[in-house]
Amino acid sequence: MRIPTIPRQSTADKTDTDRTPVVPRRDDDEITTTTLPPVRPAPAHTETERARAISAPVAVTTPAPRARTSFIATLGLVLAVAGALLVLSGPLLGYGMGVAAIAAILSLAGVFTTRKRHVAGKGGALIGLVLSVGAIVIGVLALTGQLYWLGTDTQTVPELRTWLDTQFETRI
Repeated sequence: MRIPTIPRQSTADKTDTDRTPVVPRRDDDEITTTTLPPVRPAPAHTETERARAISAPVAVTTPAPRARTSFIATLGLVLAVAGALLVLSGPLLGYGMGVAAIAAILSLAGVFTTRKRHVAGKGGALIGLVLSVGAIVIGVLALTGQLYWLGTDTQTVPELRTWLDTQFETRI
């Protein structure tokens, strides 16, 4: 889309009927792309300048490494979710605490591996660390008897199913 331009002229000496029409910015036949010639260094005039120009190091730019997600951080997040679900299941409380402990170690390692500039996944590692520490705390509270509704002898999944059936039996 071409934007028309209006030439700058003072309106003090002109009347309203003497207006300049809108002029297009470019001619329709004009080629809009131009290529610039390569920049060449100035020729060296003395032997020392030539020697300096030849021996001067040339800056070579290498492409930056591709961004990637840390596998350790992702594995820590997945194991943290699995550990939290195992802790909340009841009978698998002990196994859930073990999986959550491994997830905490992996998530902490994931936080350290994401310090590099081209490695992503710090948010997932932090979420995994918080979730695994929370699962460990809930597991310890359940094993010490502080949480009456959660323990190794309770069947939380069948109790939840029974409760849901009683709540929604007349609604569905």
